[in-house]
Amino acid sequence: MAAVGKTVPKSPKPRAGPGSLARGWLILYNIVLTAGWLAVMYVYILHVLNNSSSPEVYSGLYDSVEVVLKVFQSLALLEIVHAALGIVPSNVLLTAFQVFSRVFLVWGVMHPFKEAQTSLGASLCIAAWTITEIIRYSFYTFALLNMKPYILQWCRYTFFIVLYPIGVTGELLAIYSSLAPAAEQKAFSLEMPNPLNVSFYYHYFLVGVMFTYIPIFPQLYFHMVRQRRKVIGGVTKVAKKE
Repeated sequence: MAAVGKTVPKSPKPRAGPGSLARGWLILYNIVLTAGWLAVMYVYILHVLNNSSSPEVYSGLYDSVEVVLKVFQSLALLEIVHAALGIVPSNVLLTAFQVFSRVFLVWGVMHPFKEAQTSLGASLCIAAWTITEIIRYSFYTFALLNMKPYILQWCRYTFFIVLYPIGVTGELLAIYSSLAPAAEQKAFSLEMPNPLNVSFYYHYFLVGVMFTYIPIFPQLYFHMVRQRRKVIGGVTKVAKKE
């Protein structure tokens, strides 16, 4: 029994989920994105099977998946809007970084530079993105339908252990492949003299982007490790008690 004059601390209220309209939109969004990344996987596998005898099977991969990749990677920008509006519990800044980094790779690295498109890095990161996103969006779809198949949950919080490093390695290799052509073509660069009285060299900017992976990747990776301990570890503990 609580002592007189003392306030009993209130337990935090559970976070309200999205309204029915927002929930319906999120279900539709995640179904569409799941289907989109399945389409990327289909085209990816088809390209590999049709070019399996080539020693550089990955060199023409980007041309095969370009359209579907651009469409469905760009649609991920809506995730930032969802976080900003509060209809999903994601951190806005973390979501923005994760989404912009991949959109930048597609539009700022692979799109303008053939060397990045034909690199091994492009093949690696596209493969990692595809598997990750199929699992992630299908997991979100089932969660919104109040269904969480354990196998899908396990994949969501386990596959990243391998896929994150593969994806980051691919992204860095793709950016590295674009440095020389960016410098030669002076792409997106601004030299002095000019009316703004400033200079900007895109290839140096790309080098700077590569260095941002040093502090950020470990944070994202170990964030997922902690999430895995909470989700998978919690399920295991409950199962043992029962």
